[in-house]
Amino acid sequence: MSNERRVLVHPDKEALAGSVAARFITKIIDVLDDLGEANVCLTGGTMGSAVLAAINSSPARDSVDWSRITFWWGDERYLPLGDPDRNDTQSRAALLDHLQLDAAQIKSFPAPGDQPDIEQAARYFEQVLADAAIDGARYPRFDVTFLGVGPDGHIASLFPDHPAVRETERVVVAETASPKPPAERLSLTLPVINSSDRVWLVLAGADKASALGLALAGANVNDVPAAGAEGRKRTVFFVDKEAAAEVPENLIAPSYYWTSADDNSER
Repeated sequence: MSNERRVLVHPDKEALAGSVAARFITKIIDVLDDLGEANVCLTGGTMGSAVLAAINSSPARDSVDWSRITFWWGDERYLPLGDPDRNDTQSRAALLDHLQLDAAQIKSFPAPGDQPDIEQAARYFEQVLADAAIDGARYPRFDVTFLGVGPDGHIASLFPDHPAVRETERVVVAETASPKPPAERLSLTLPVINSSDRVWLVLAGADKASALGLALAGANVNDVPAAGAEGRKRTVFFVDKEAAAEVPENLIAPSYYWTSADDNSER
């Protein structure tokens, strides 16, 4: 299995969300046909929710057998369940609550009060991941992992120059000093994220242009965590024109620019 890295540029945020939604539906149907079940790792944020909302509104939504998909998240704000700032709350509103899912299909990170403290919450969720794995693995096989990218280049809750971005032994880390609120978060570590068959980074807006350029240029992962995102089979940066505006032309091949005829390029 060889990794293939692509950058696909879309004219605006709406086109970006719609294209990613269409590609996801097509890809996850293929995965279910091949493997019988799937694990999908979601992200929060504006574009993460926009993609899920586009999946929900797609005429092809019900062609997916959602009963065979388990949903996870790459990270979570350590806030009470149902808090509007939690990633799982946003994902539920955008898509998951519109599907007929069993509660066991939604693997949310713990909330305050579920465990004695955030560090024990991280340990607990490591066991949840291990329980869903096979053959003694520490976490399940992820088929698609969605990631947002912050203006500082962070992915999940792995921030520049924070110990969590360098963590290689733990599966879940407790971030207690996030540079953006809330300070406390839970996050999968980079090796776990990179165990996914496909890592799809979705970013839009001019404020993401610098982070995108640095990630594609091979910046140090400690400085730009997005530079370290790499799926086992494929890594795709789905971006809009504003996010791509400052990326040198040699980093985005013209053939990678998205057109309506290009929908087969990540299937």
